[in-house]
Amino acid sequence: MKLLALDTSTEACSVALLMDGYVIEEYELTPRQHTQMIFPMVRRVLAEGGVSLHDLDGIAFARGPGAFTGLRIAAGVTQGLAFGANLPVMPVSSLAALAHAVWRLHGADKILTALDARMHEVYWGAWRVLGEGDVRAEAAGESVSKPVDVSVPDDTDWFAVGSGWTAYADVLLPRFAAVLSAVDHELLPRAHDVALIAAKRVQQHGWLPAEQAQPVYLRDNVADKPKAAQVGL
Repeated sequence: MKLLALDTSTEACSVALLMDGYVIEEYELTPRQHTQMIFPMVRRVLAEGGVSLHDLDGIAFARGPGAFTGLRIAAGVTQGLAFGANLPVMPVSSLAALAHAVWRLHGADKILTALDARMHEVYWGAWRVLGEGDVRAEAAGESVSKPVDVSVPDDTDWFAVGSGWTAYADVLLPRFAAVLSAVDHELLPRAHDVALIAAKRVQQHGWLPAEQAQPVYLRDNVADKPKAAQVGL
């Protein structure tokens, strides 16, 4: 399988190319520069892999939750590339990608993700990783809520990750202290993990048409959809 993956859901911008199990990735912390960075990154990873868009099986992207502007960029660029090359797409949760990064880098398989959602709220999810690309949400799924309203798991040995654990440390850490094994405040979603999750889900469920490259905001007050970006690679 050959697929391109994009993530612009946070202050990081990343692009990955997955080819037969091997990943080429570019990743940079580029607050407010995603639009300028994303297309050069796409061109470079494709060039390094020696492929063009037309050689790919499809395009994956982090569909959210996350920064509204970043989600619109990833969805719009994905649509533009997919329509231009007649490729299907696979949306991937940015929280699931973050959980998978913890499994890949730290070896933990029970992960509590919390991204700062501003407005005194967090984007939240509890996940179990069963293997490469196989990330399962707990029953509650993804949510946006006040930190004080986040549910504490009944069992222990959870790995906490994300900016929410820093932004609302005074509320979250005392409540979760008894169930946490470790905390990583700095790790962000990456296209590397978006690619691996997408590959697994394509094997299980197949691709989606390009028009289904839509962001997931979790907040109801964001109604307009992104337009497909004009691309020329």
